[in-house]
Amino acid sequence: MRTALVTGGTTGIGAAICAALQAADLRVAATYSGHEARAASFTEATGIPTFRWDVSDHAACAAGVAQVETALGPIDILINNAGITRDSSLLKMSEEAWKRVLGVDLDSCFNMAQAVVGGMRARRWGRIVSIASINGQTGQFGQTNYAAAKAGMLGFTKALALEVARDGVTVNAVAPGYTDTEMVAAVAPEIMKTIVARIPVGRLARPEEIARCVAFLVADEAGFITGSTLSVNGGQAMI
Repeated sequence: MRTALVTGGTTGIGAAICAALQAADLRVAATYSGHEARAASFTEATGIPTFRWDVSDHAACAAGVAQVETALGPIDILINNAGITRDSSLLKMSEEAWKRVLGVDLDSCFNMAQAVVGGMRARRWGRIVSIASINGQTGQFGQTNYAAAKAGMLGFTKALALEVARDGVTVNAVAPGYTDTEMVAAVAPEIMKTIVARIPVGRLARPEEIARCVAFLVADEAGFITGSTLSVNGGQAMI
């Protein structure tokens, strides 16, 4: 049985991804950075073990991966899902808000992939999927930090895919549109109404719809897909 690790996997899209991978008969683990009680409830409900560390910390990622592999075996599938927002116009954005979003959303891809890709190459099989965003493709007012991080994910995906393609490791990204999660629920209702009005299908995505795309990309049958970005945005941006 193969092992999958989902960063930020206890809530929202991450939790849906964990459930989809578990349903695909994979051994699944999830990381989280806070909310101990929520992580405990997640494990109790799903049986999926959780591990706490800061994915923006390179040393913590290396140590965390070692801990997961000791407990569950080599990591065959990595889902870079952890992400945060700190929205503000550029003129008002603090340096901390810029660095924190880039650290959690983009640096984590380097930190986590570097910790697992050597083992994947040695075993001649692996899957890395990073959860980007429509806003990394189109931009969004007040999100220079988030859009930069998510756009960076797409370039990271393409470059790493070239490095490991001959080793049986695929590297892809999924770029969700606006999805019904706690993060999106925090958007002011009047702004959300204008966002939904721009989505041709007329609604937000469900987390399970994003998870289904991830499950497809990590399957054995998806071995010829690498360096790609799967846009899942209800037609809002046809890229």
